[in-house]
Amino acid sequence: MLSVRHEDSVTADATRDEADTHIVVVDDDREIRTLLWESLVEHGFTVSMASDARQLDALIRLGPVDLVILDIMMPGEDGIATCRRLRRAGGPPVILLSARGSESDRILGLETGASHYLPKPCSAREVLATVRAALRTHHDASAREAVLVFAGWRMDLSAWELTDPDGVLVDLTDGEFAVLRLFVERPRRVLSREQLLEGARGPDSEAFDRAIDVQISRLRRKLRAPGDEMIRTVRNEGYMFVPAVTRR
Repeated sequence: MLSVRHEDSVTADATRDEADTHIVVVDDDREIRTLLWESLVEHGFTVSMASDARQLDALIRLGPVDLVILDIMMPGEDGIATCRRLRRAGGPPVILLSARGSESDRILGLETGASHYLPKPCSAREVLATVRAALRTHHDASAREAVLVFAGWRMDLSAWELTDPDGVLVDLTDGEFAVLRLFVERPRRVLSREQLLEGARGPDSEAFDRAIDVQISRLRRKLRAPGDEMIRTVRNEGYMFVPAVTRR
């Protein structure tokens, strides 16, 4: 029988193939932390628990962390600020966990660079599927690091940087970068809103189409192509990235 320790920060050793994957669950609710811990350990992961961002930082300093499941509403530094800080520091992928599942909350999640967004309550099966999807997405992205060039623009996937034809760095949010990356890796192909949502942030995104529409509008403005010159709207189907893309 699986025993659960109730310390503020604990680590459990998994016994299956996924034991080398270290996940940190961060939530100020001890019951939720424990339930997630039990579910993930049962499926072979190595899991640590933390009640706030300070304890998370301490665990990251102790050794490699492959994934963070992070509650948004926490005392001290909240989950949104923590996620943004981790992403900008090149930290592990983050799954945001929150009872707030409105459209605006999910758009905000896109902006922070979270890998996925899980609404509370959620089933153990949904958590497990999301964890595996986040890890798979992160692994696949790491394997495809490159520099992509289109219409004089340069997109460095490793550095998460976009420069314009004059070599000037363009400020993109993490969500905008993720959507643009999907386009430049699939030029001249029509991508539906659902494909863009799922590809950029995982299958938990549901059908919040406006989240993608907001990203597209901002990208067009930053690419100085407000019309269909670069990102073409295909009526009743989705969007298509028009320029030819080369990989370097």
